[in-house]
Amino acid sequence: MRVHQYVYFKLASRQVPAAEITARLGVEPDEVTVRGSRQTEPPVPVCHTWRIVCRKPGLAVDEQIDQVLDRLSDHADRIGELVAELFQDDENVGFSVLQVVRVFEHPDGEDEDLTSPVEGLRKLPGQHQLLGWHLDARVLSFLRRTHAVLDIDEYAYG
Repeated sequence: MRVHQYVYFKLASRQVPAAEITARLGVEPDEVTVRGSRQTEPPVPVCHTWRIVCRKPGLAVDEQIDQVLDRLSDHADRIGELVAELFQDDENVGFSVLQVVRVFEHPDGEDEDLTSPVEGLRKLPGQHQLLGWHLDARVLSFLRRTHAVLDIDEYAYG
């Protein structure tokens, strides 16, 4: 089995562009989208978005989450304040999300490593090294402080 996965933290708003979010937070995003940049009526995408992303291969989901939080934890309270404003001013459309995306059997995914024993035990097929992850107290606190939801999407390629 091959697994391709990545994690991102996203702020979204119909009214506040990514450049303003960057100015308010003092953090440069890795990716942005502009509302209506692909189609104006109806607008597609429907929101401006600001994202911090970890696509580093070889890391489990919790390790990718740690990479994102390492960049954002010091800004969590400011993010939370901004999200509260976006939610109030943007008619319930401003939001924040910690997104986990996994695609099984993706051609760019990582192969299962059956050669490295774990604690002296032989690995069997179906025990991919990237499967399994957890959320620790730091992550849960960050989600609470930033008013973020956790969204997990898993897909099969093809």
